[in-house]
Amino acid sequence: MPTGVIINSLAVLLGGIFGGFFGNKLSEDFKEKLNMIFGACSMGMGIYSISPMKNMPAVIFAIILGTIFGLWIKLGNIFNKGAVLMQKPITKLIPTENLSISHSEFISLMVTATVLFCASGTGIYGSLAEGMSGDLTILVSKSILDFFTAAIFAASLGYAVSIIAIPQVIIFVILFFLARFIIPFTTPNMILDFKACGGFLMLATGFRMVKLKMFPIAEMIPAMILVMPLSWLWVNVIMPFIN
Repeated sequence: MPTGVIINSLAVLLGGIFGGFFGNKLSEDFKEKLNMIFGACSMGMGIYSISPMKNMPAVIFAIILGTIFGLWIKLGNIFNKGAVLMQKPITKLIPTENLSISHSEFISLMVTATVLFCASGTGIYGSLAEGMSGDLTILVSKSILDFFTAAIFAASLGYAVSIIAIPQVIIFVILFFLARFIIPFTTPNMILDFKACGGFLMLATGFRMVKLKMFPIAEMIPAMILVMPLSWLWVNVIMPFIN
């Protein structure tokens, strides 16, 4: 049973509800500064995930190729449409919700939150780790941060943030059950490179959260699919050829 996945998704769900309820009681200055702190936390988690990286060329190549592919298929537009669809049922259920941000700001923040909760390297790696070994530690630790992060996002975006728990649990449960099929084809170094790739996404997400640079996070997601095959290719084909 994917217990860690369920705990993580419940943290996002409850954090979104909590932030949506109390968000209007917080000043904009308080929310902005606290959001910067969570952006810094995202950067820190990204750097921590990147540091054990084993094959830097493979990871960098995966990020470049993955982002090019994401830009080519306009993955960001797909996420934007998904964010709008997620907001529509919320406004019908809670017509009195009054957001203090513009529509474009809502879309931008919603995409950032969706990627942060559904496609972070820590979440994906944690889901795979639980499926492979039953270790809940990574996802439980992530859940603590996700609860407060979801609350801060919901302070600006309203209850729509809680709905992100639905795609999150679907993605992580799929990864949980896929883990048993993936593990025979992986090595410890491939897993570390995979985690490092997710760390780059979390680092870019942190820059986006503090509004320092709006990295195309959604378009970077395909890198998570490419990084392990490229890591294997680098170790088993390219390096022996070079040497």
